[in-house]
Amino acid sequence: MLQRIKKRSIRKLTERNLSDRDTSGRNGPVNSLGILVDESIYGDPDEFYELGRRLGIQRKDMRVFVFSSDKHNLPTLRHNQLNMKEFSWSGEIRNQDAVEFLDKPFGLLLGLYKGPHLFLDMLVSRSRARFKVGLSGSDERLFDLLIGLPSWNPLAFQDELTKYLKTLNKIE
Repeated sequence: MLQRIKKRSIRKLTERNLSDRDTSGRNGPVNSLGILVDESIYGDPDEFYELGRRLGIQRKDMRVFVFSSDKHNLPTLRHNQLNMKEFSWSGEIRNQDAVEFLDKPFGLLLGLYKGPHLFLDMLVSRSRARFKVGLSGSDERLFDLLIGLPSWNPLAFQDELTKYLKTLNKIE
């Protein structure tokens, strides 16, 4: 019963966040990068830093946040991690690192997950990023640009993202 209430609350928060989104800075250049990624496609973090380098973003202006489908009992050194247990029954986030990540006004937010995902959709909608890019199959209301790939290939994604951001004059 609580799970149903939690899911309904998260859906309502997502809808509210979408209606309150400020799109005035959408056309600005990309000077910082936030990456919200599902653990199932999370690979080597160096792939993400290489992507930032190709976009002309310094490592200090990048942040990667990982969503895990379950809470690991083993201790981890990754503090930029969130799981579904860290959402209250009312849909509020109880992870301070996640709240700080979402409140940072990134120039570009990448939502790297496949298809609709209740928790990640809410995180993307809550983000204060100016320009949001996701993978095809995601809710198009959340993102300014969706990139379609037949399967997850980091190099192909980097090439496509770079091509579109240059076309939109977001990077040089």
